[in-house]
Amino acid sequence: MRYITYLAVGVFFGIVMFKSEAASWFRIYEMFQFGSFHMYGIIGSALVLGILGIQLFKIKNVKAVGGNNLKLQPKDKGIARYLIGGIIFGLGWALAGACPGPMYVLAGAGYAPILIVIVGALLGTFVYGLLRSKLPH
Repeated sequence: MRYITYLAVGVFFGIVMFKSEAASWFRIYEMFQFGSFHMYGIIGSALVLGILGIQLFKIKNVKAVGGNNLKLQPKDKGIARYLIGGIIFGLGWALAGACPGPMYVLAGAGYAPILIVIVGALLGTFVYGLLRSKLPH
């Protein structure tokens, strides 16, 4: 039953992303060209809601689904890995016209060429998993 709930939430999220044009290559292109506020508004509102949600989790000491205490661990302060990761992510986003969430939305909407991007993303994730222990922390 839990998986049906996850599937329903995912389908709802995908419909919202598609209808709001957050998965539109043209909207993403406009954003990278600073031609429209549309995507910045979506990303900004998601950022604000995420910050508020994390703060609420911290204040209310929210427990995880499995019943364990949800403890958020502090992140490392090093900036190099965030810069490198952000640049790689941004280049992939600009080249593909979609970040990971909209990739699956576009596949569900019937845009077959996005399957090449999904395979590339999964392959990149697999290679990262293989190399993770060899990378500097």
